[in-house]
Amino acid sequence: MPSSLHKTRKQIAKKRNGIPTALHEKSRDSMRLHKATIRDQRLEKLHSARSKRELPILDRAVYFQESAREVEGGVLDMETVQRLIETFIHQYEEEYNTIKKERRPGRPASSKEDLLKIKIAALKEEHEKGFHIPDVMSAESARKLDEWEGNWTSLTDVPWIKVTTNCLARPTDFPSKALA
Repeated sequence: MPSSLHKTRKQIAKKRNGIPTALHEKSRDSMRLHKATIRDQRLEKLHSARSKRELPILDRAVYFQESAREVEGGVLDMETVQRLIETFIHQYEEEYNTIKKERRPGRPASSKEDLLKIKIAALKEEHEKGFHIPDVMSAESARKLDEWEGNWTSLTDVPWIKVTTNCLARPTDFPSKALA
């Protein structure tokens, strides 16, 4: 992804007649190469952190997109949406239970077990307050979700709703901050 180092290396090689390795340790060109390397590493780190933060939202959108595609017309009723949300929330419980059973008695929980427990609790709490999902309850919104190709930038065009345990659904903004 980052190309600062590649560009800098190319410029220095052009300046030195194709020999970028003949540099003094403290020369300006070696400092430029060092700065470009550091910049590329920083950008790569930011990119990986951003994609890690966006992954739960993308997973949720893909889950509801696939579920809507299974139904003819792509429009789901409230009962189906509630069932899908429950399935989505409990998807980690099987893994959590197997890890919990494998643990010897008297031993503390592993970090993975703790993370799964926290994730399940957070999803349950979000469902009580209002679970963010792509709008699959109207025909136009379901069509937009069906046309969505899986990239982050076009996901903001898909309308989102918040569904509570009381079967209330209300429109909401794109959940970039809410799920992170």
